[in-house]
Amino acid sequence: MTALDELETERLRLTLWIDGSVDELFTMHADPLVARYLDADGRVYDRAKAEERIAGWQKECAEAGLGKFRMIRKADGAFIGRAGFSPFEGGPEIGYSLASAHWGQGYASEIAQGLNDWFFANRPEDAFIGFAHVDNLASRRVLEKIGMTPTHTATVAEMPHQFYLKSRPVSQDSGRTYSSREAVR
Repeated sequence: MTALDELETERLRLTLWIDGSVDELFTMHADPLVARYLDADGRVYDRAKAEERIAGWQKECAEAGLGKFRMIRKADGAFIGRAGFSPFEGGPEIGYSLASAHWGQGYASEIAQGLNDWFFANRPEDAFIGFAHVDNLASRRVLEKIGMTPTHTATVAEMPHQFYLKSRPVSQDSGRTYSSREAVR
């Protein structure tokens, strides 16, 4: 089993939060472009909020083996954003947020596909959820690109969000359907 903080894709790597991470996360979430779909009033993070979020994700990791991690570009170690899974009502929730300077380069799709692959190779759950603000078409496209199915809309953080579900892929063998976990046994 590979730990989530060891996930690598072609260009990206998830790592544990390090000294200096609070500044990286604060800078990213102090950008109004990043904050617009994360807070109903468009409030940006302050340092205390960045510290609180990192502590919360570290606790999730210790307790559930899930959490959001620091995302860096492998080529130069540059901070790109955060990504991972968090416990959520309805199942583990995939999530990612990128610094606006790194939008439009395929990083969100790349890390989402990597998270999808990691989840079904390493977790016992048969599905995970994701959600994006109804107006955040770029993030919704990323979720759909990895094969997530829209399920319903609901309010998160006082804003409307489209929810998605991704179920464990099945494989066919002699007409019987197996989950990929069963097929490997």
